[in-house]
Amino acid sequence: MLIEASARHVHLTVEAVETLFGKGMRLTKKRDLSQPGEFLSEQRVKLVTPKGEIVNVAVLGPERKAVQVELSATDCRQLGINAPVNLSGNLEGAGSVLIIGDKGFLDARQSVIIAQNHIHMTPEDADRFGVSDGAHVKVRVNSQRPVRFEDVVIRVSPKFSLAMHIDFDEANACQLGKDTKGTVIL
Repeated sequence: MLIEASARHVHLTVEAVETLFGKGMRLTKKRDLSQPGEFLSEQRVKLVTPKGEIVNVAVLGPERKAVQVELSATDCRQLGINAPVNLSGNLEGAGSVLIIGDKGFLDARQSVIIAQNHIHMTPEDADRFGVSDGAHVKVRVNSQRPVRFEDVVIRVSPKFSLAMHIDFDEANACQLGKDTKGTVIL
C-alpha cells in the first residue's frame, strides 16, 4: 500500500472562502489530489498566532462544512498552538489560529488539529485486508529508515483510493520517498 505525506493545509467553508478571498469567490482547482474529488486549490493563506506565523499554506478543496487546519506537531510548537491528534473532521479540543487571505482574515477558533495517521480504503480493500471502518492497525513502513506505526486508523468509503496518510514529521522520521510502501500488520 502506498504511503503519502500530507503537508500542512487548511479546509474552508464557503463562507470562510468569501471572507478570506472576496464575496462570491470559490476555491480554484490547481491539481487533483490522490483521493477522488479532493484537490489543491490555487488559493494560499497565512496562519498567525502571537508566537509566530506560517505563510503560503495550502488550501484544499472542495469547500467543507467546517474550517479545519491540519498541522504537524512541529508547526504547532512553532506557532504555540496546543492541538490534539485527531482524525480529520474531529475538532474536539482543537486549537485556534488566525487565518489571513488576500481579502480578509478569519479568527478560526477550535480549528487546528494534528491529523491522526490513517489509511483510506474502499469497501473492497477493507474486505481484502480483513478490516472495517474505524479499526486500528499497525503499519510497517518499508523505507531506508523503517518505522512501525502502532495506532493507524482505517477509514472506509467507496469514494476513497487506497493510501496511508502521514504528516511531515512522520514522513521525515521514516525518510519517506515518492513510492514508499507500507505493510499492514493485524
